[in-house]
Amino acid sequence: MMKKITFIMLAIVAFYSTLFAQRAPITVKKSDTRHGPEKGSLLIIGGNVGSQRDIWEKFTELAGGKDKAVLVVVTTAGGDSAAFDQKGVAEVKRQTGIKNVTLFHTSDLKEANSEKFIAPLKNATAVYFEGGRQWRIADSYLNTLTHQAFIDVLNRGGVIAGSSAGASILGSFLWRGDTKGAHILVGDHTQGLGLLKNSAIDQHLLVRNRQFGLVDFIRKSPELIGLGLDEATAVLVQRDSLQVLGKSVVAVYDYNRIVDNAGKHVVDGREDFTASSGPFFFLRAGQKYDLSKRQVIKEARKLPAVANKTDYK
Repeated sequence: MMKKITFIMLAIVAFYSTLFAQRAPITVKKSDTRHGPEKGSLLIIGGNVGSQRDIWEKFTELAGGKDKAVLVVVTTAGGDSAAFDQKGVAEVKRQTGIKNVTLFHTSDLKEANSEKFIAPLKNATAVYFEGGRQWRIADSYLNTLTHQAFIDVLNRGGVIAGSSAGASILGSFLWRGDTKGAHILVGDHTQGLGLLKNSAIDQHLLVRNRQFGLVDFIRKSPELIGLGLDEATAVLVQRDSLQVLGKSVVAVYDYNRIVDNAGKHVVDGREDFTASSGPFFFLRAGQKYDLSKRQVIKEARKLPAVANKTDYK
């Protein structure tokens, strides 16, 4: 009897030793950036991107160009039918001109944790998350080999983009992630992929009158940065530098501005268009923001060219 018990105990020890010796699906390392990726680019889109050329052209450029890019389109947020529906993939191909495009879909964690499934991501230069419901992406990929493969795309210098639900899932806190509906701000799914670290991301901002949704949440979560993106508008994030693209606005929610209005809209008696005295502020296309310092990057004013004296002869 003692020999049998000893054998069973040794078998249990051997099993768990093998289990813990395996590579963990997600590798978490100390980062030298506060919010953005150390390598690669994030292109976070507020939904209904349509034919917004500056966004699509930037995505195609970062992917390696239409002839060299290897693009994976994740359709999981769209539900089971999106596993076969090629309309979204065809639209991305039409807008970008990228030829090498693969539809990527599962709702099975076990499949997402297999080497065979992640094969299309091994050489990908770009990933695009379609819209739908962000909790479906969380249920399918969080803390799996696929999740790590997304991170690896960035680590190789690639680009990861997402629109609508595909934008929110890129944050660390999953905003509007409840299975019962997007009207529930903090729901039964709260973990995003964390590609934009320490963040919560909202979308369809002005069109759906969502601009005040993140204020109280960020007030209680000082370590997080909140981003609210309107439709056909995006932010390009490289390391801790953020730049706005598209036709509308992006709202930035920073704890310090919410609690003490640190950014004054009037400075030295002049209106400062890069600041706000409210709980959030807007950035438009071309404007930049430092995610590490939590401040707008003010571009130097260009002085008018001085005419050469010879021009008047």
